[in-house]
Amino acid sequence: MWEAVPKLAALDPKFMTVTYGAGGTTKDKTLQIAERMAAEQPMPIASHLTFLTTERKELQGYIEELWGKNVRHIVALRGDIPKDKTFDDFLGDEFYTSTPEFIADILSRHDFEISVGAYPEKHPDAKNLDEDIATLKAKLNAGGTRAITQFFFDNDVYYRFLDKCAAAGIDKPVVPGLVPIHDFGGLVRFAKNCQAHVPSWLREEFVGLENKPEEAVKVATELLVTQAQDLAENGVEHIHFYTLNKASITTEACKALGY
Repeated sequence: MWEAVPKLAALDPKFMTVTYGAGGTTKDKTLQIAERMAAEQPMPIASHLTFLTTERKELQGYIEELWGKNVRHIVALRGDIPKDKTFDDFLGDEFYTSTPEFIADILSRHDFEISVGAYPEKHPDAKNLDEDIATLKAKLNAGGTRAITQFFFDNDVYYRFLDKCAAAGIDKPVVPGLVPIHDFGGLVRFAKNCQAHVPSWLREEFVGLENKPEEAVKVATELLVTQAQDLAENGVEHIHFYTLNKASITTEACKALGY
């Protein structure tokens, strides 16, 4: 990761994010990494922060630490429920009960920039896409600056999602999140967990490349460049790359976009 960070910083991103383990399992490491990045790199650092399963007081202390370490941007997320728990286990007054409530409390403490999650193919826990978009609107109305989407591979899915967001009265940026494919097998497993669709045409691109890493990287780079260029040609001004601590494929995509 530390080899990739300066290479990615050289692309002059608007911000760079540091992710947060499920249930807050990596929160200390996240803070250490965010602090070091904020000190060493010339661009703003955003820390992911999830509230589910963690008590208010602990999160409030973490928020103060971020601000004190000059991290002024939070990606505010609900987080996932542990496999041995249910949502009913976290309904007490000591817990936040919704992302809008969490965002409002963050902003009552400090003037953070807030990014939130969006799901063009619907969040796995939402009943339907319309309900999910209503939740997104509530998060943005609570103080979110922008939404960043779950990764997707069919740009038409994103364009249709934008139309639905606009129809629902959402007027803040909904930034597309793209993932470079460094490991296709791992990507498929991850996509299954978050219910992100992997199209059959994409699967076909990697057939026979399991033991051909150089060819797989070439295919992955071409796919990311093509997807990013289409978004740019259709008026998208900001793309969020889920780099997975690697710089090469993302760098090539940015070069193709003129950076």
